[in-house]
Amino acid sequence: MSGKTITRADLAEAVFRKVGLSRTESAELVEMVIDEVCSAIVRGDSVKLSSFATFQVRDKKERIGRNPKTGEEVPISPRRVMTFKASNVLKNRVLKGHLARKGKAKS
Repeated sequence: MSGKTITRADLAEAVFRKVGLSRTESAELVEMVIDEVCSAIVRGDSVKLSSFATFQVRDKKERIGRNPKTGEEVPISPRRVMTFKASNVLKNRVLKGHLARKGKAKS
């Protein structure tokens, strides 16, 4: 792994370079997209970004869990969780990148 983390600023810089908007407009555009995705998820809507992934909200029922330290059973309250499911296109790109990097390492 490269260890690099892509930030909002990195995304805004990429929009600036590739689209040609000003840096300020690029940052605003990135923020608007992220805000829209977040708002939809909070409302409970699914967000599908074709060829990338699907974000969904799931309701989890109450269940019994166990404290691993003491072994005591504890009720886990019902809650809503967000799930991320990568598309097959994204999965294949990640696999190709992994195989390409692995091939370079052997050379």
